[in-house]
Amino acid sequence: MEQSSSALSIIPVLPSSDIARDLKWYETYTGFTYAFGDKGYVGLKRDNLEFHLQFHHGNEDDPITGGSVMKIFVTDIQSYFEEFVKRGTITKDKLRLNTPWGTHEFGFYDLNKNGIFIVQDV
Repeated sequence: MEQSSSALSIIPVLPSSDIARDLKWYETYTGFTYAFGDKGYVGLKRDNLEFHLQFHHGNEDDPITGGSVMKIFVTDIQSYFEEFVKRGTITKDKLRLNTPWGTHEFGFYDLNKNGIFIVQDV
């Protein structure tokens, strides 16, 4: 792939069946907070990280499938792990150290079954 100097960032957009409910969940359990939006689409931020939630009706014409996955790479997984245990997002048994693919990581699922993984390269 050719590199482009005009590329700035990439922002995942996860499906949501209830924006207000999910915004509260993310603020409580992940530390991401409301940045902008309305009842159909919101942006959430934490430090220099950002992702968006987009409302879906959950019917045949506008399904919410869940199953999206977002990986957040960090340099110090232990501090994130301790924070997310304290928030009640995960339990202490979720940290996987020295995976066969060379990471330390833990993960959890939001209310729409979207996977969020915090990962540190070893």
